[in-house]
Amino acid sequence: MTTLHVVSHSPFADDRLQSCIRLLRPEDGLLLCGNAVEALRDGTSPRALLDEAAAASRSIYALDEDLAARALAGLPEWLRAVDYAGFVELTCRYQRVNCWT
Repeated sequence: MTTLHVVSHSPFADDRLQSCIRLLRPEDGLLLCGNAVEALRDGTSPRALLDEAAAASRSIYALDEDLAARALAGLPEWLRAVDYAGFVELTCRYQRVNCWT
């Protein structure tokens, strides 16, 4: 059963993102939103974890509104930015949605 994992908390506040990445299966997806997009900052340990996950063929998404709000630049090619309609489409594509709150 495929799962879309949604993380919204800062990766610098706790270990939710790291725990989520450890549980990601190849057929799952990870959506970063809110403060979780900070994990995409180049040169950080959360970014290194995401780079490894992407290299292992994990699908990683981020809400474009949150990327723009934090003026994140230098985003990796493997990242798929989605708008709110794309977020809804992802929730329909995956069989389950797990929010890491």
